[in-house]
Formats: sequence, C-alpha cells, structure tokens
Amino acid sequence: MSVEFILNGDAVLSHSLESTRLLDVLRDEFALTGTKEGCGEGECGACAVLIDGQLINSCLVPVGQLSGANVRSIEGIQEDSPLVRAFAICGATQCGICTPGMVLAAQALLDKNAKPSLEDVRWALSGNLCRCTGYARIYEAVLLAAQEMAE
Repeated sequence: MSVEFILNGDAVLSHSLESTRLLDVLRDEFALTGTKEGCGEGECGACAVLIDGQLINSCLVPVGQLSGANVRSIEGIQEDSPLVRAFAICGATQCGICTPGMVLAAQALLDKNAKPSLEDVRWALSGNLCRCTGYARIYEAVLLAAQEMAE
C-alpha cells in the first residue's frame, strides 16, 4: 500500500510498509538524513519533525498514519532562516545529533509565540536532550532568532 502526504512542501508517495517508522521513511526512502535517531524510543527529540504544525518524534510514528498530513523535516527549514543563522552565530551546535530536533522544536515555538521568554524557550525545548552544549547557547540562539524575526 502507498501513503501520500506532503513533505517539506511537496506531495510525496511512500511505498514503505504502513508500520515503517516515519524516521526510517525519511532517511531510507527519501534520503533526508538530517533527521537523526538518538534513542529510538521517543525520549531524546533528535528525530523530531513537524506534523501538521505539531512537534512529533518521528521514531514513534508509523508512516501509515500520515495520509494527507503535512510533514516538515529539518530539510524544510531554509538554511538562511533567522533560526539557523542564530544557531550558527551563538555556537549552539556541537556534535549535531540533537540540532535538527532542537531547530524544529524552536520553530514550533516561534510559529506560535513570536516573543518567547527564556522560560518559554526552556519549556518548548524540554523534550530535546543535548549531551554537548549545556543548553545555554541553544536558548540564546532561539531568543536571538525571535528578536531578529520581530525586527
């Protein structure tokens, strides 16, 4: 069976088994390897994507549930976006495993709250684990992006 959905603005058709994890479909079928697998259990947020605007861990979603859905992976975030620039300026990345999920979690926040507080940022990114940065630079990057987007 095939599942049709929107992926980063384009209509796509997945020919994977309906039970195949979205994470695997993105990486293996569509060669979108920006989405990372950290834990495979929905605990770390490394595989986070936006599905119909909601932040979801793609390791927990079978592709069969996506019929007609709008999926946005890290490849759907423009490289010159204020958020990506802010992550670079603030040095908010190190090993890069958590970065795609962090960026998408931040994007989900900024889509709903253009002027988040530090506490808003902490809460929005609380489902994403980073073992390298200590989070301060990530929070700084999200706040910088929000400021730039407001100007």
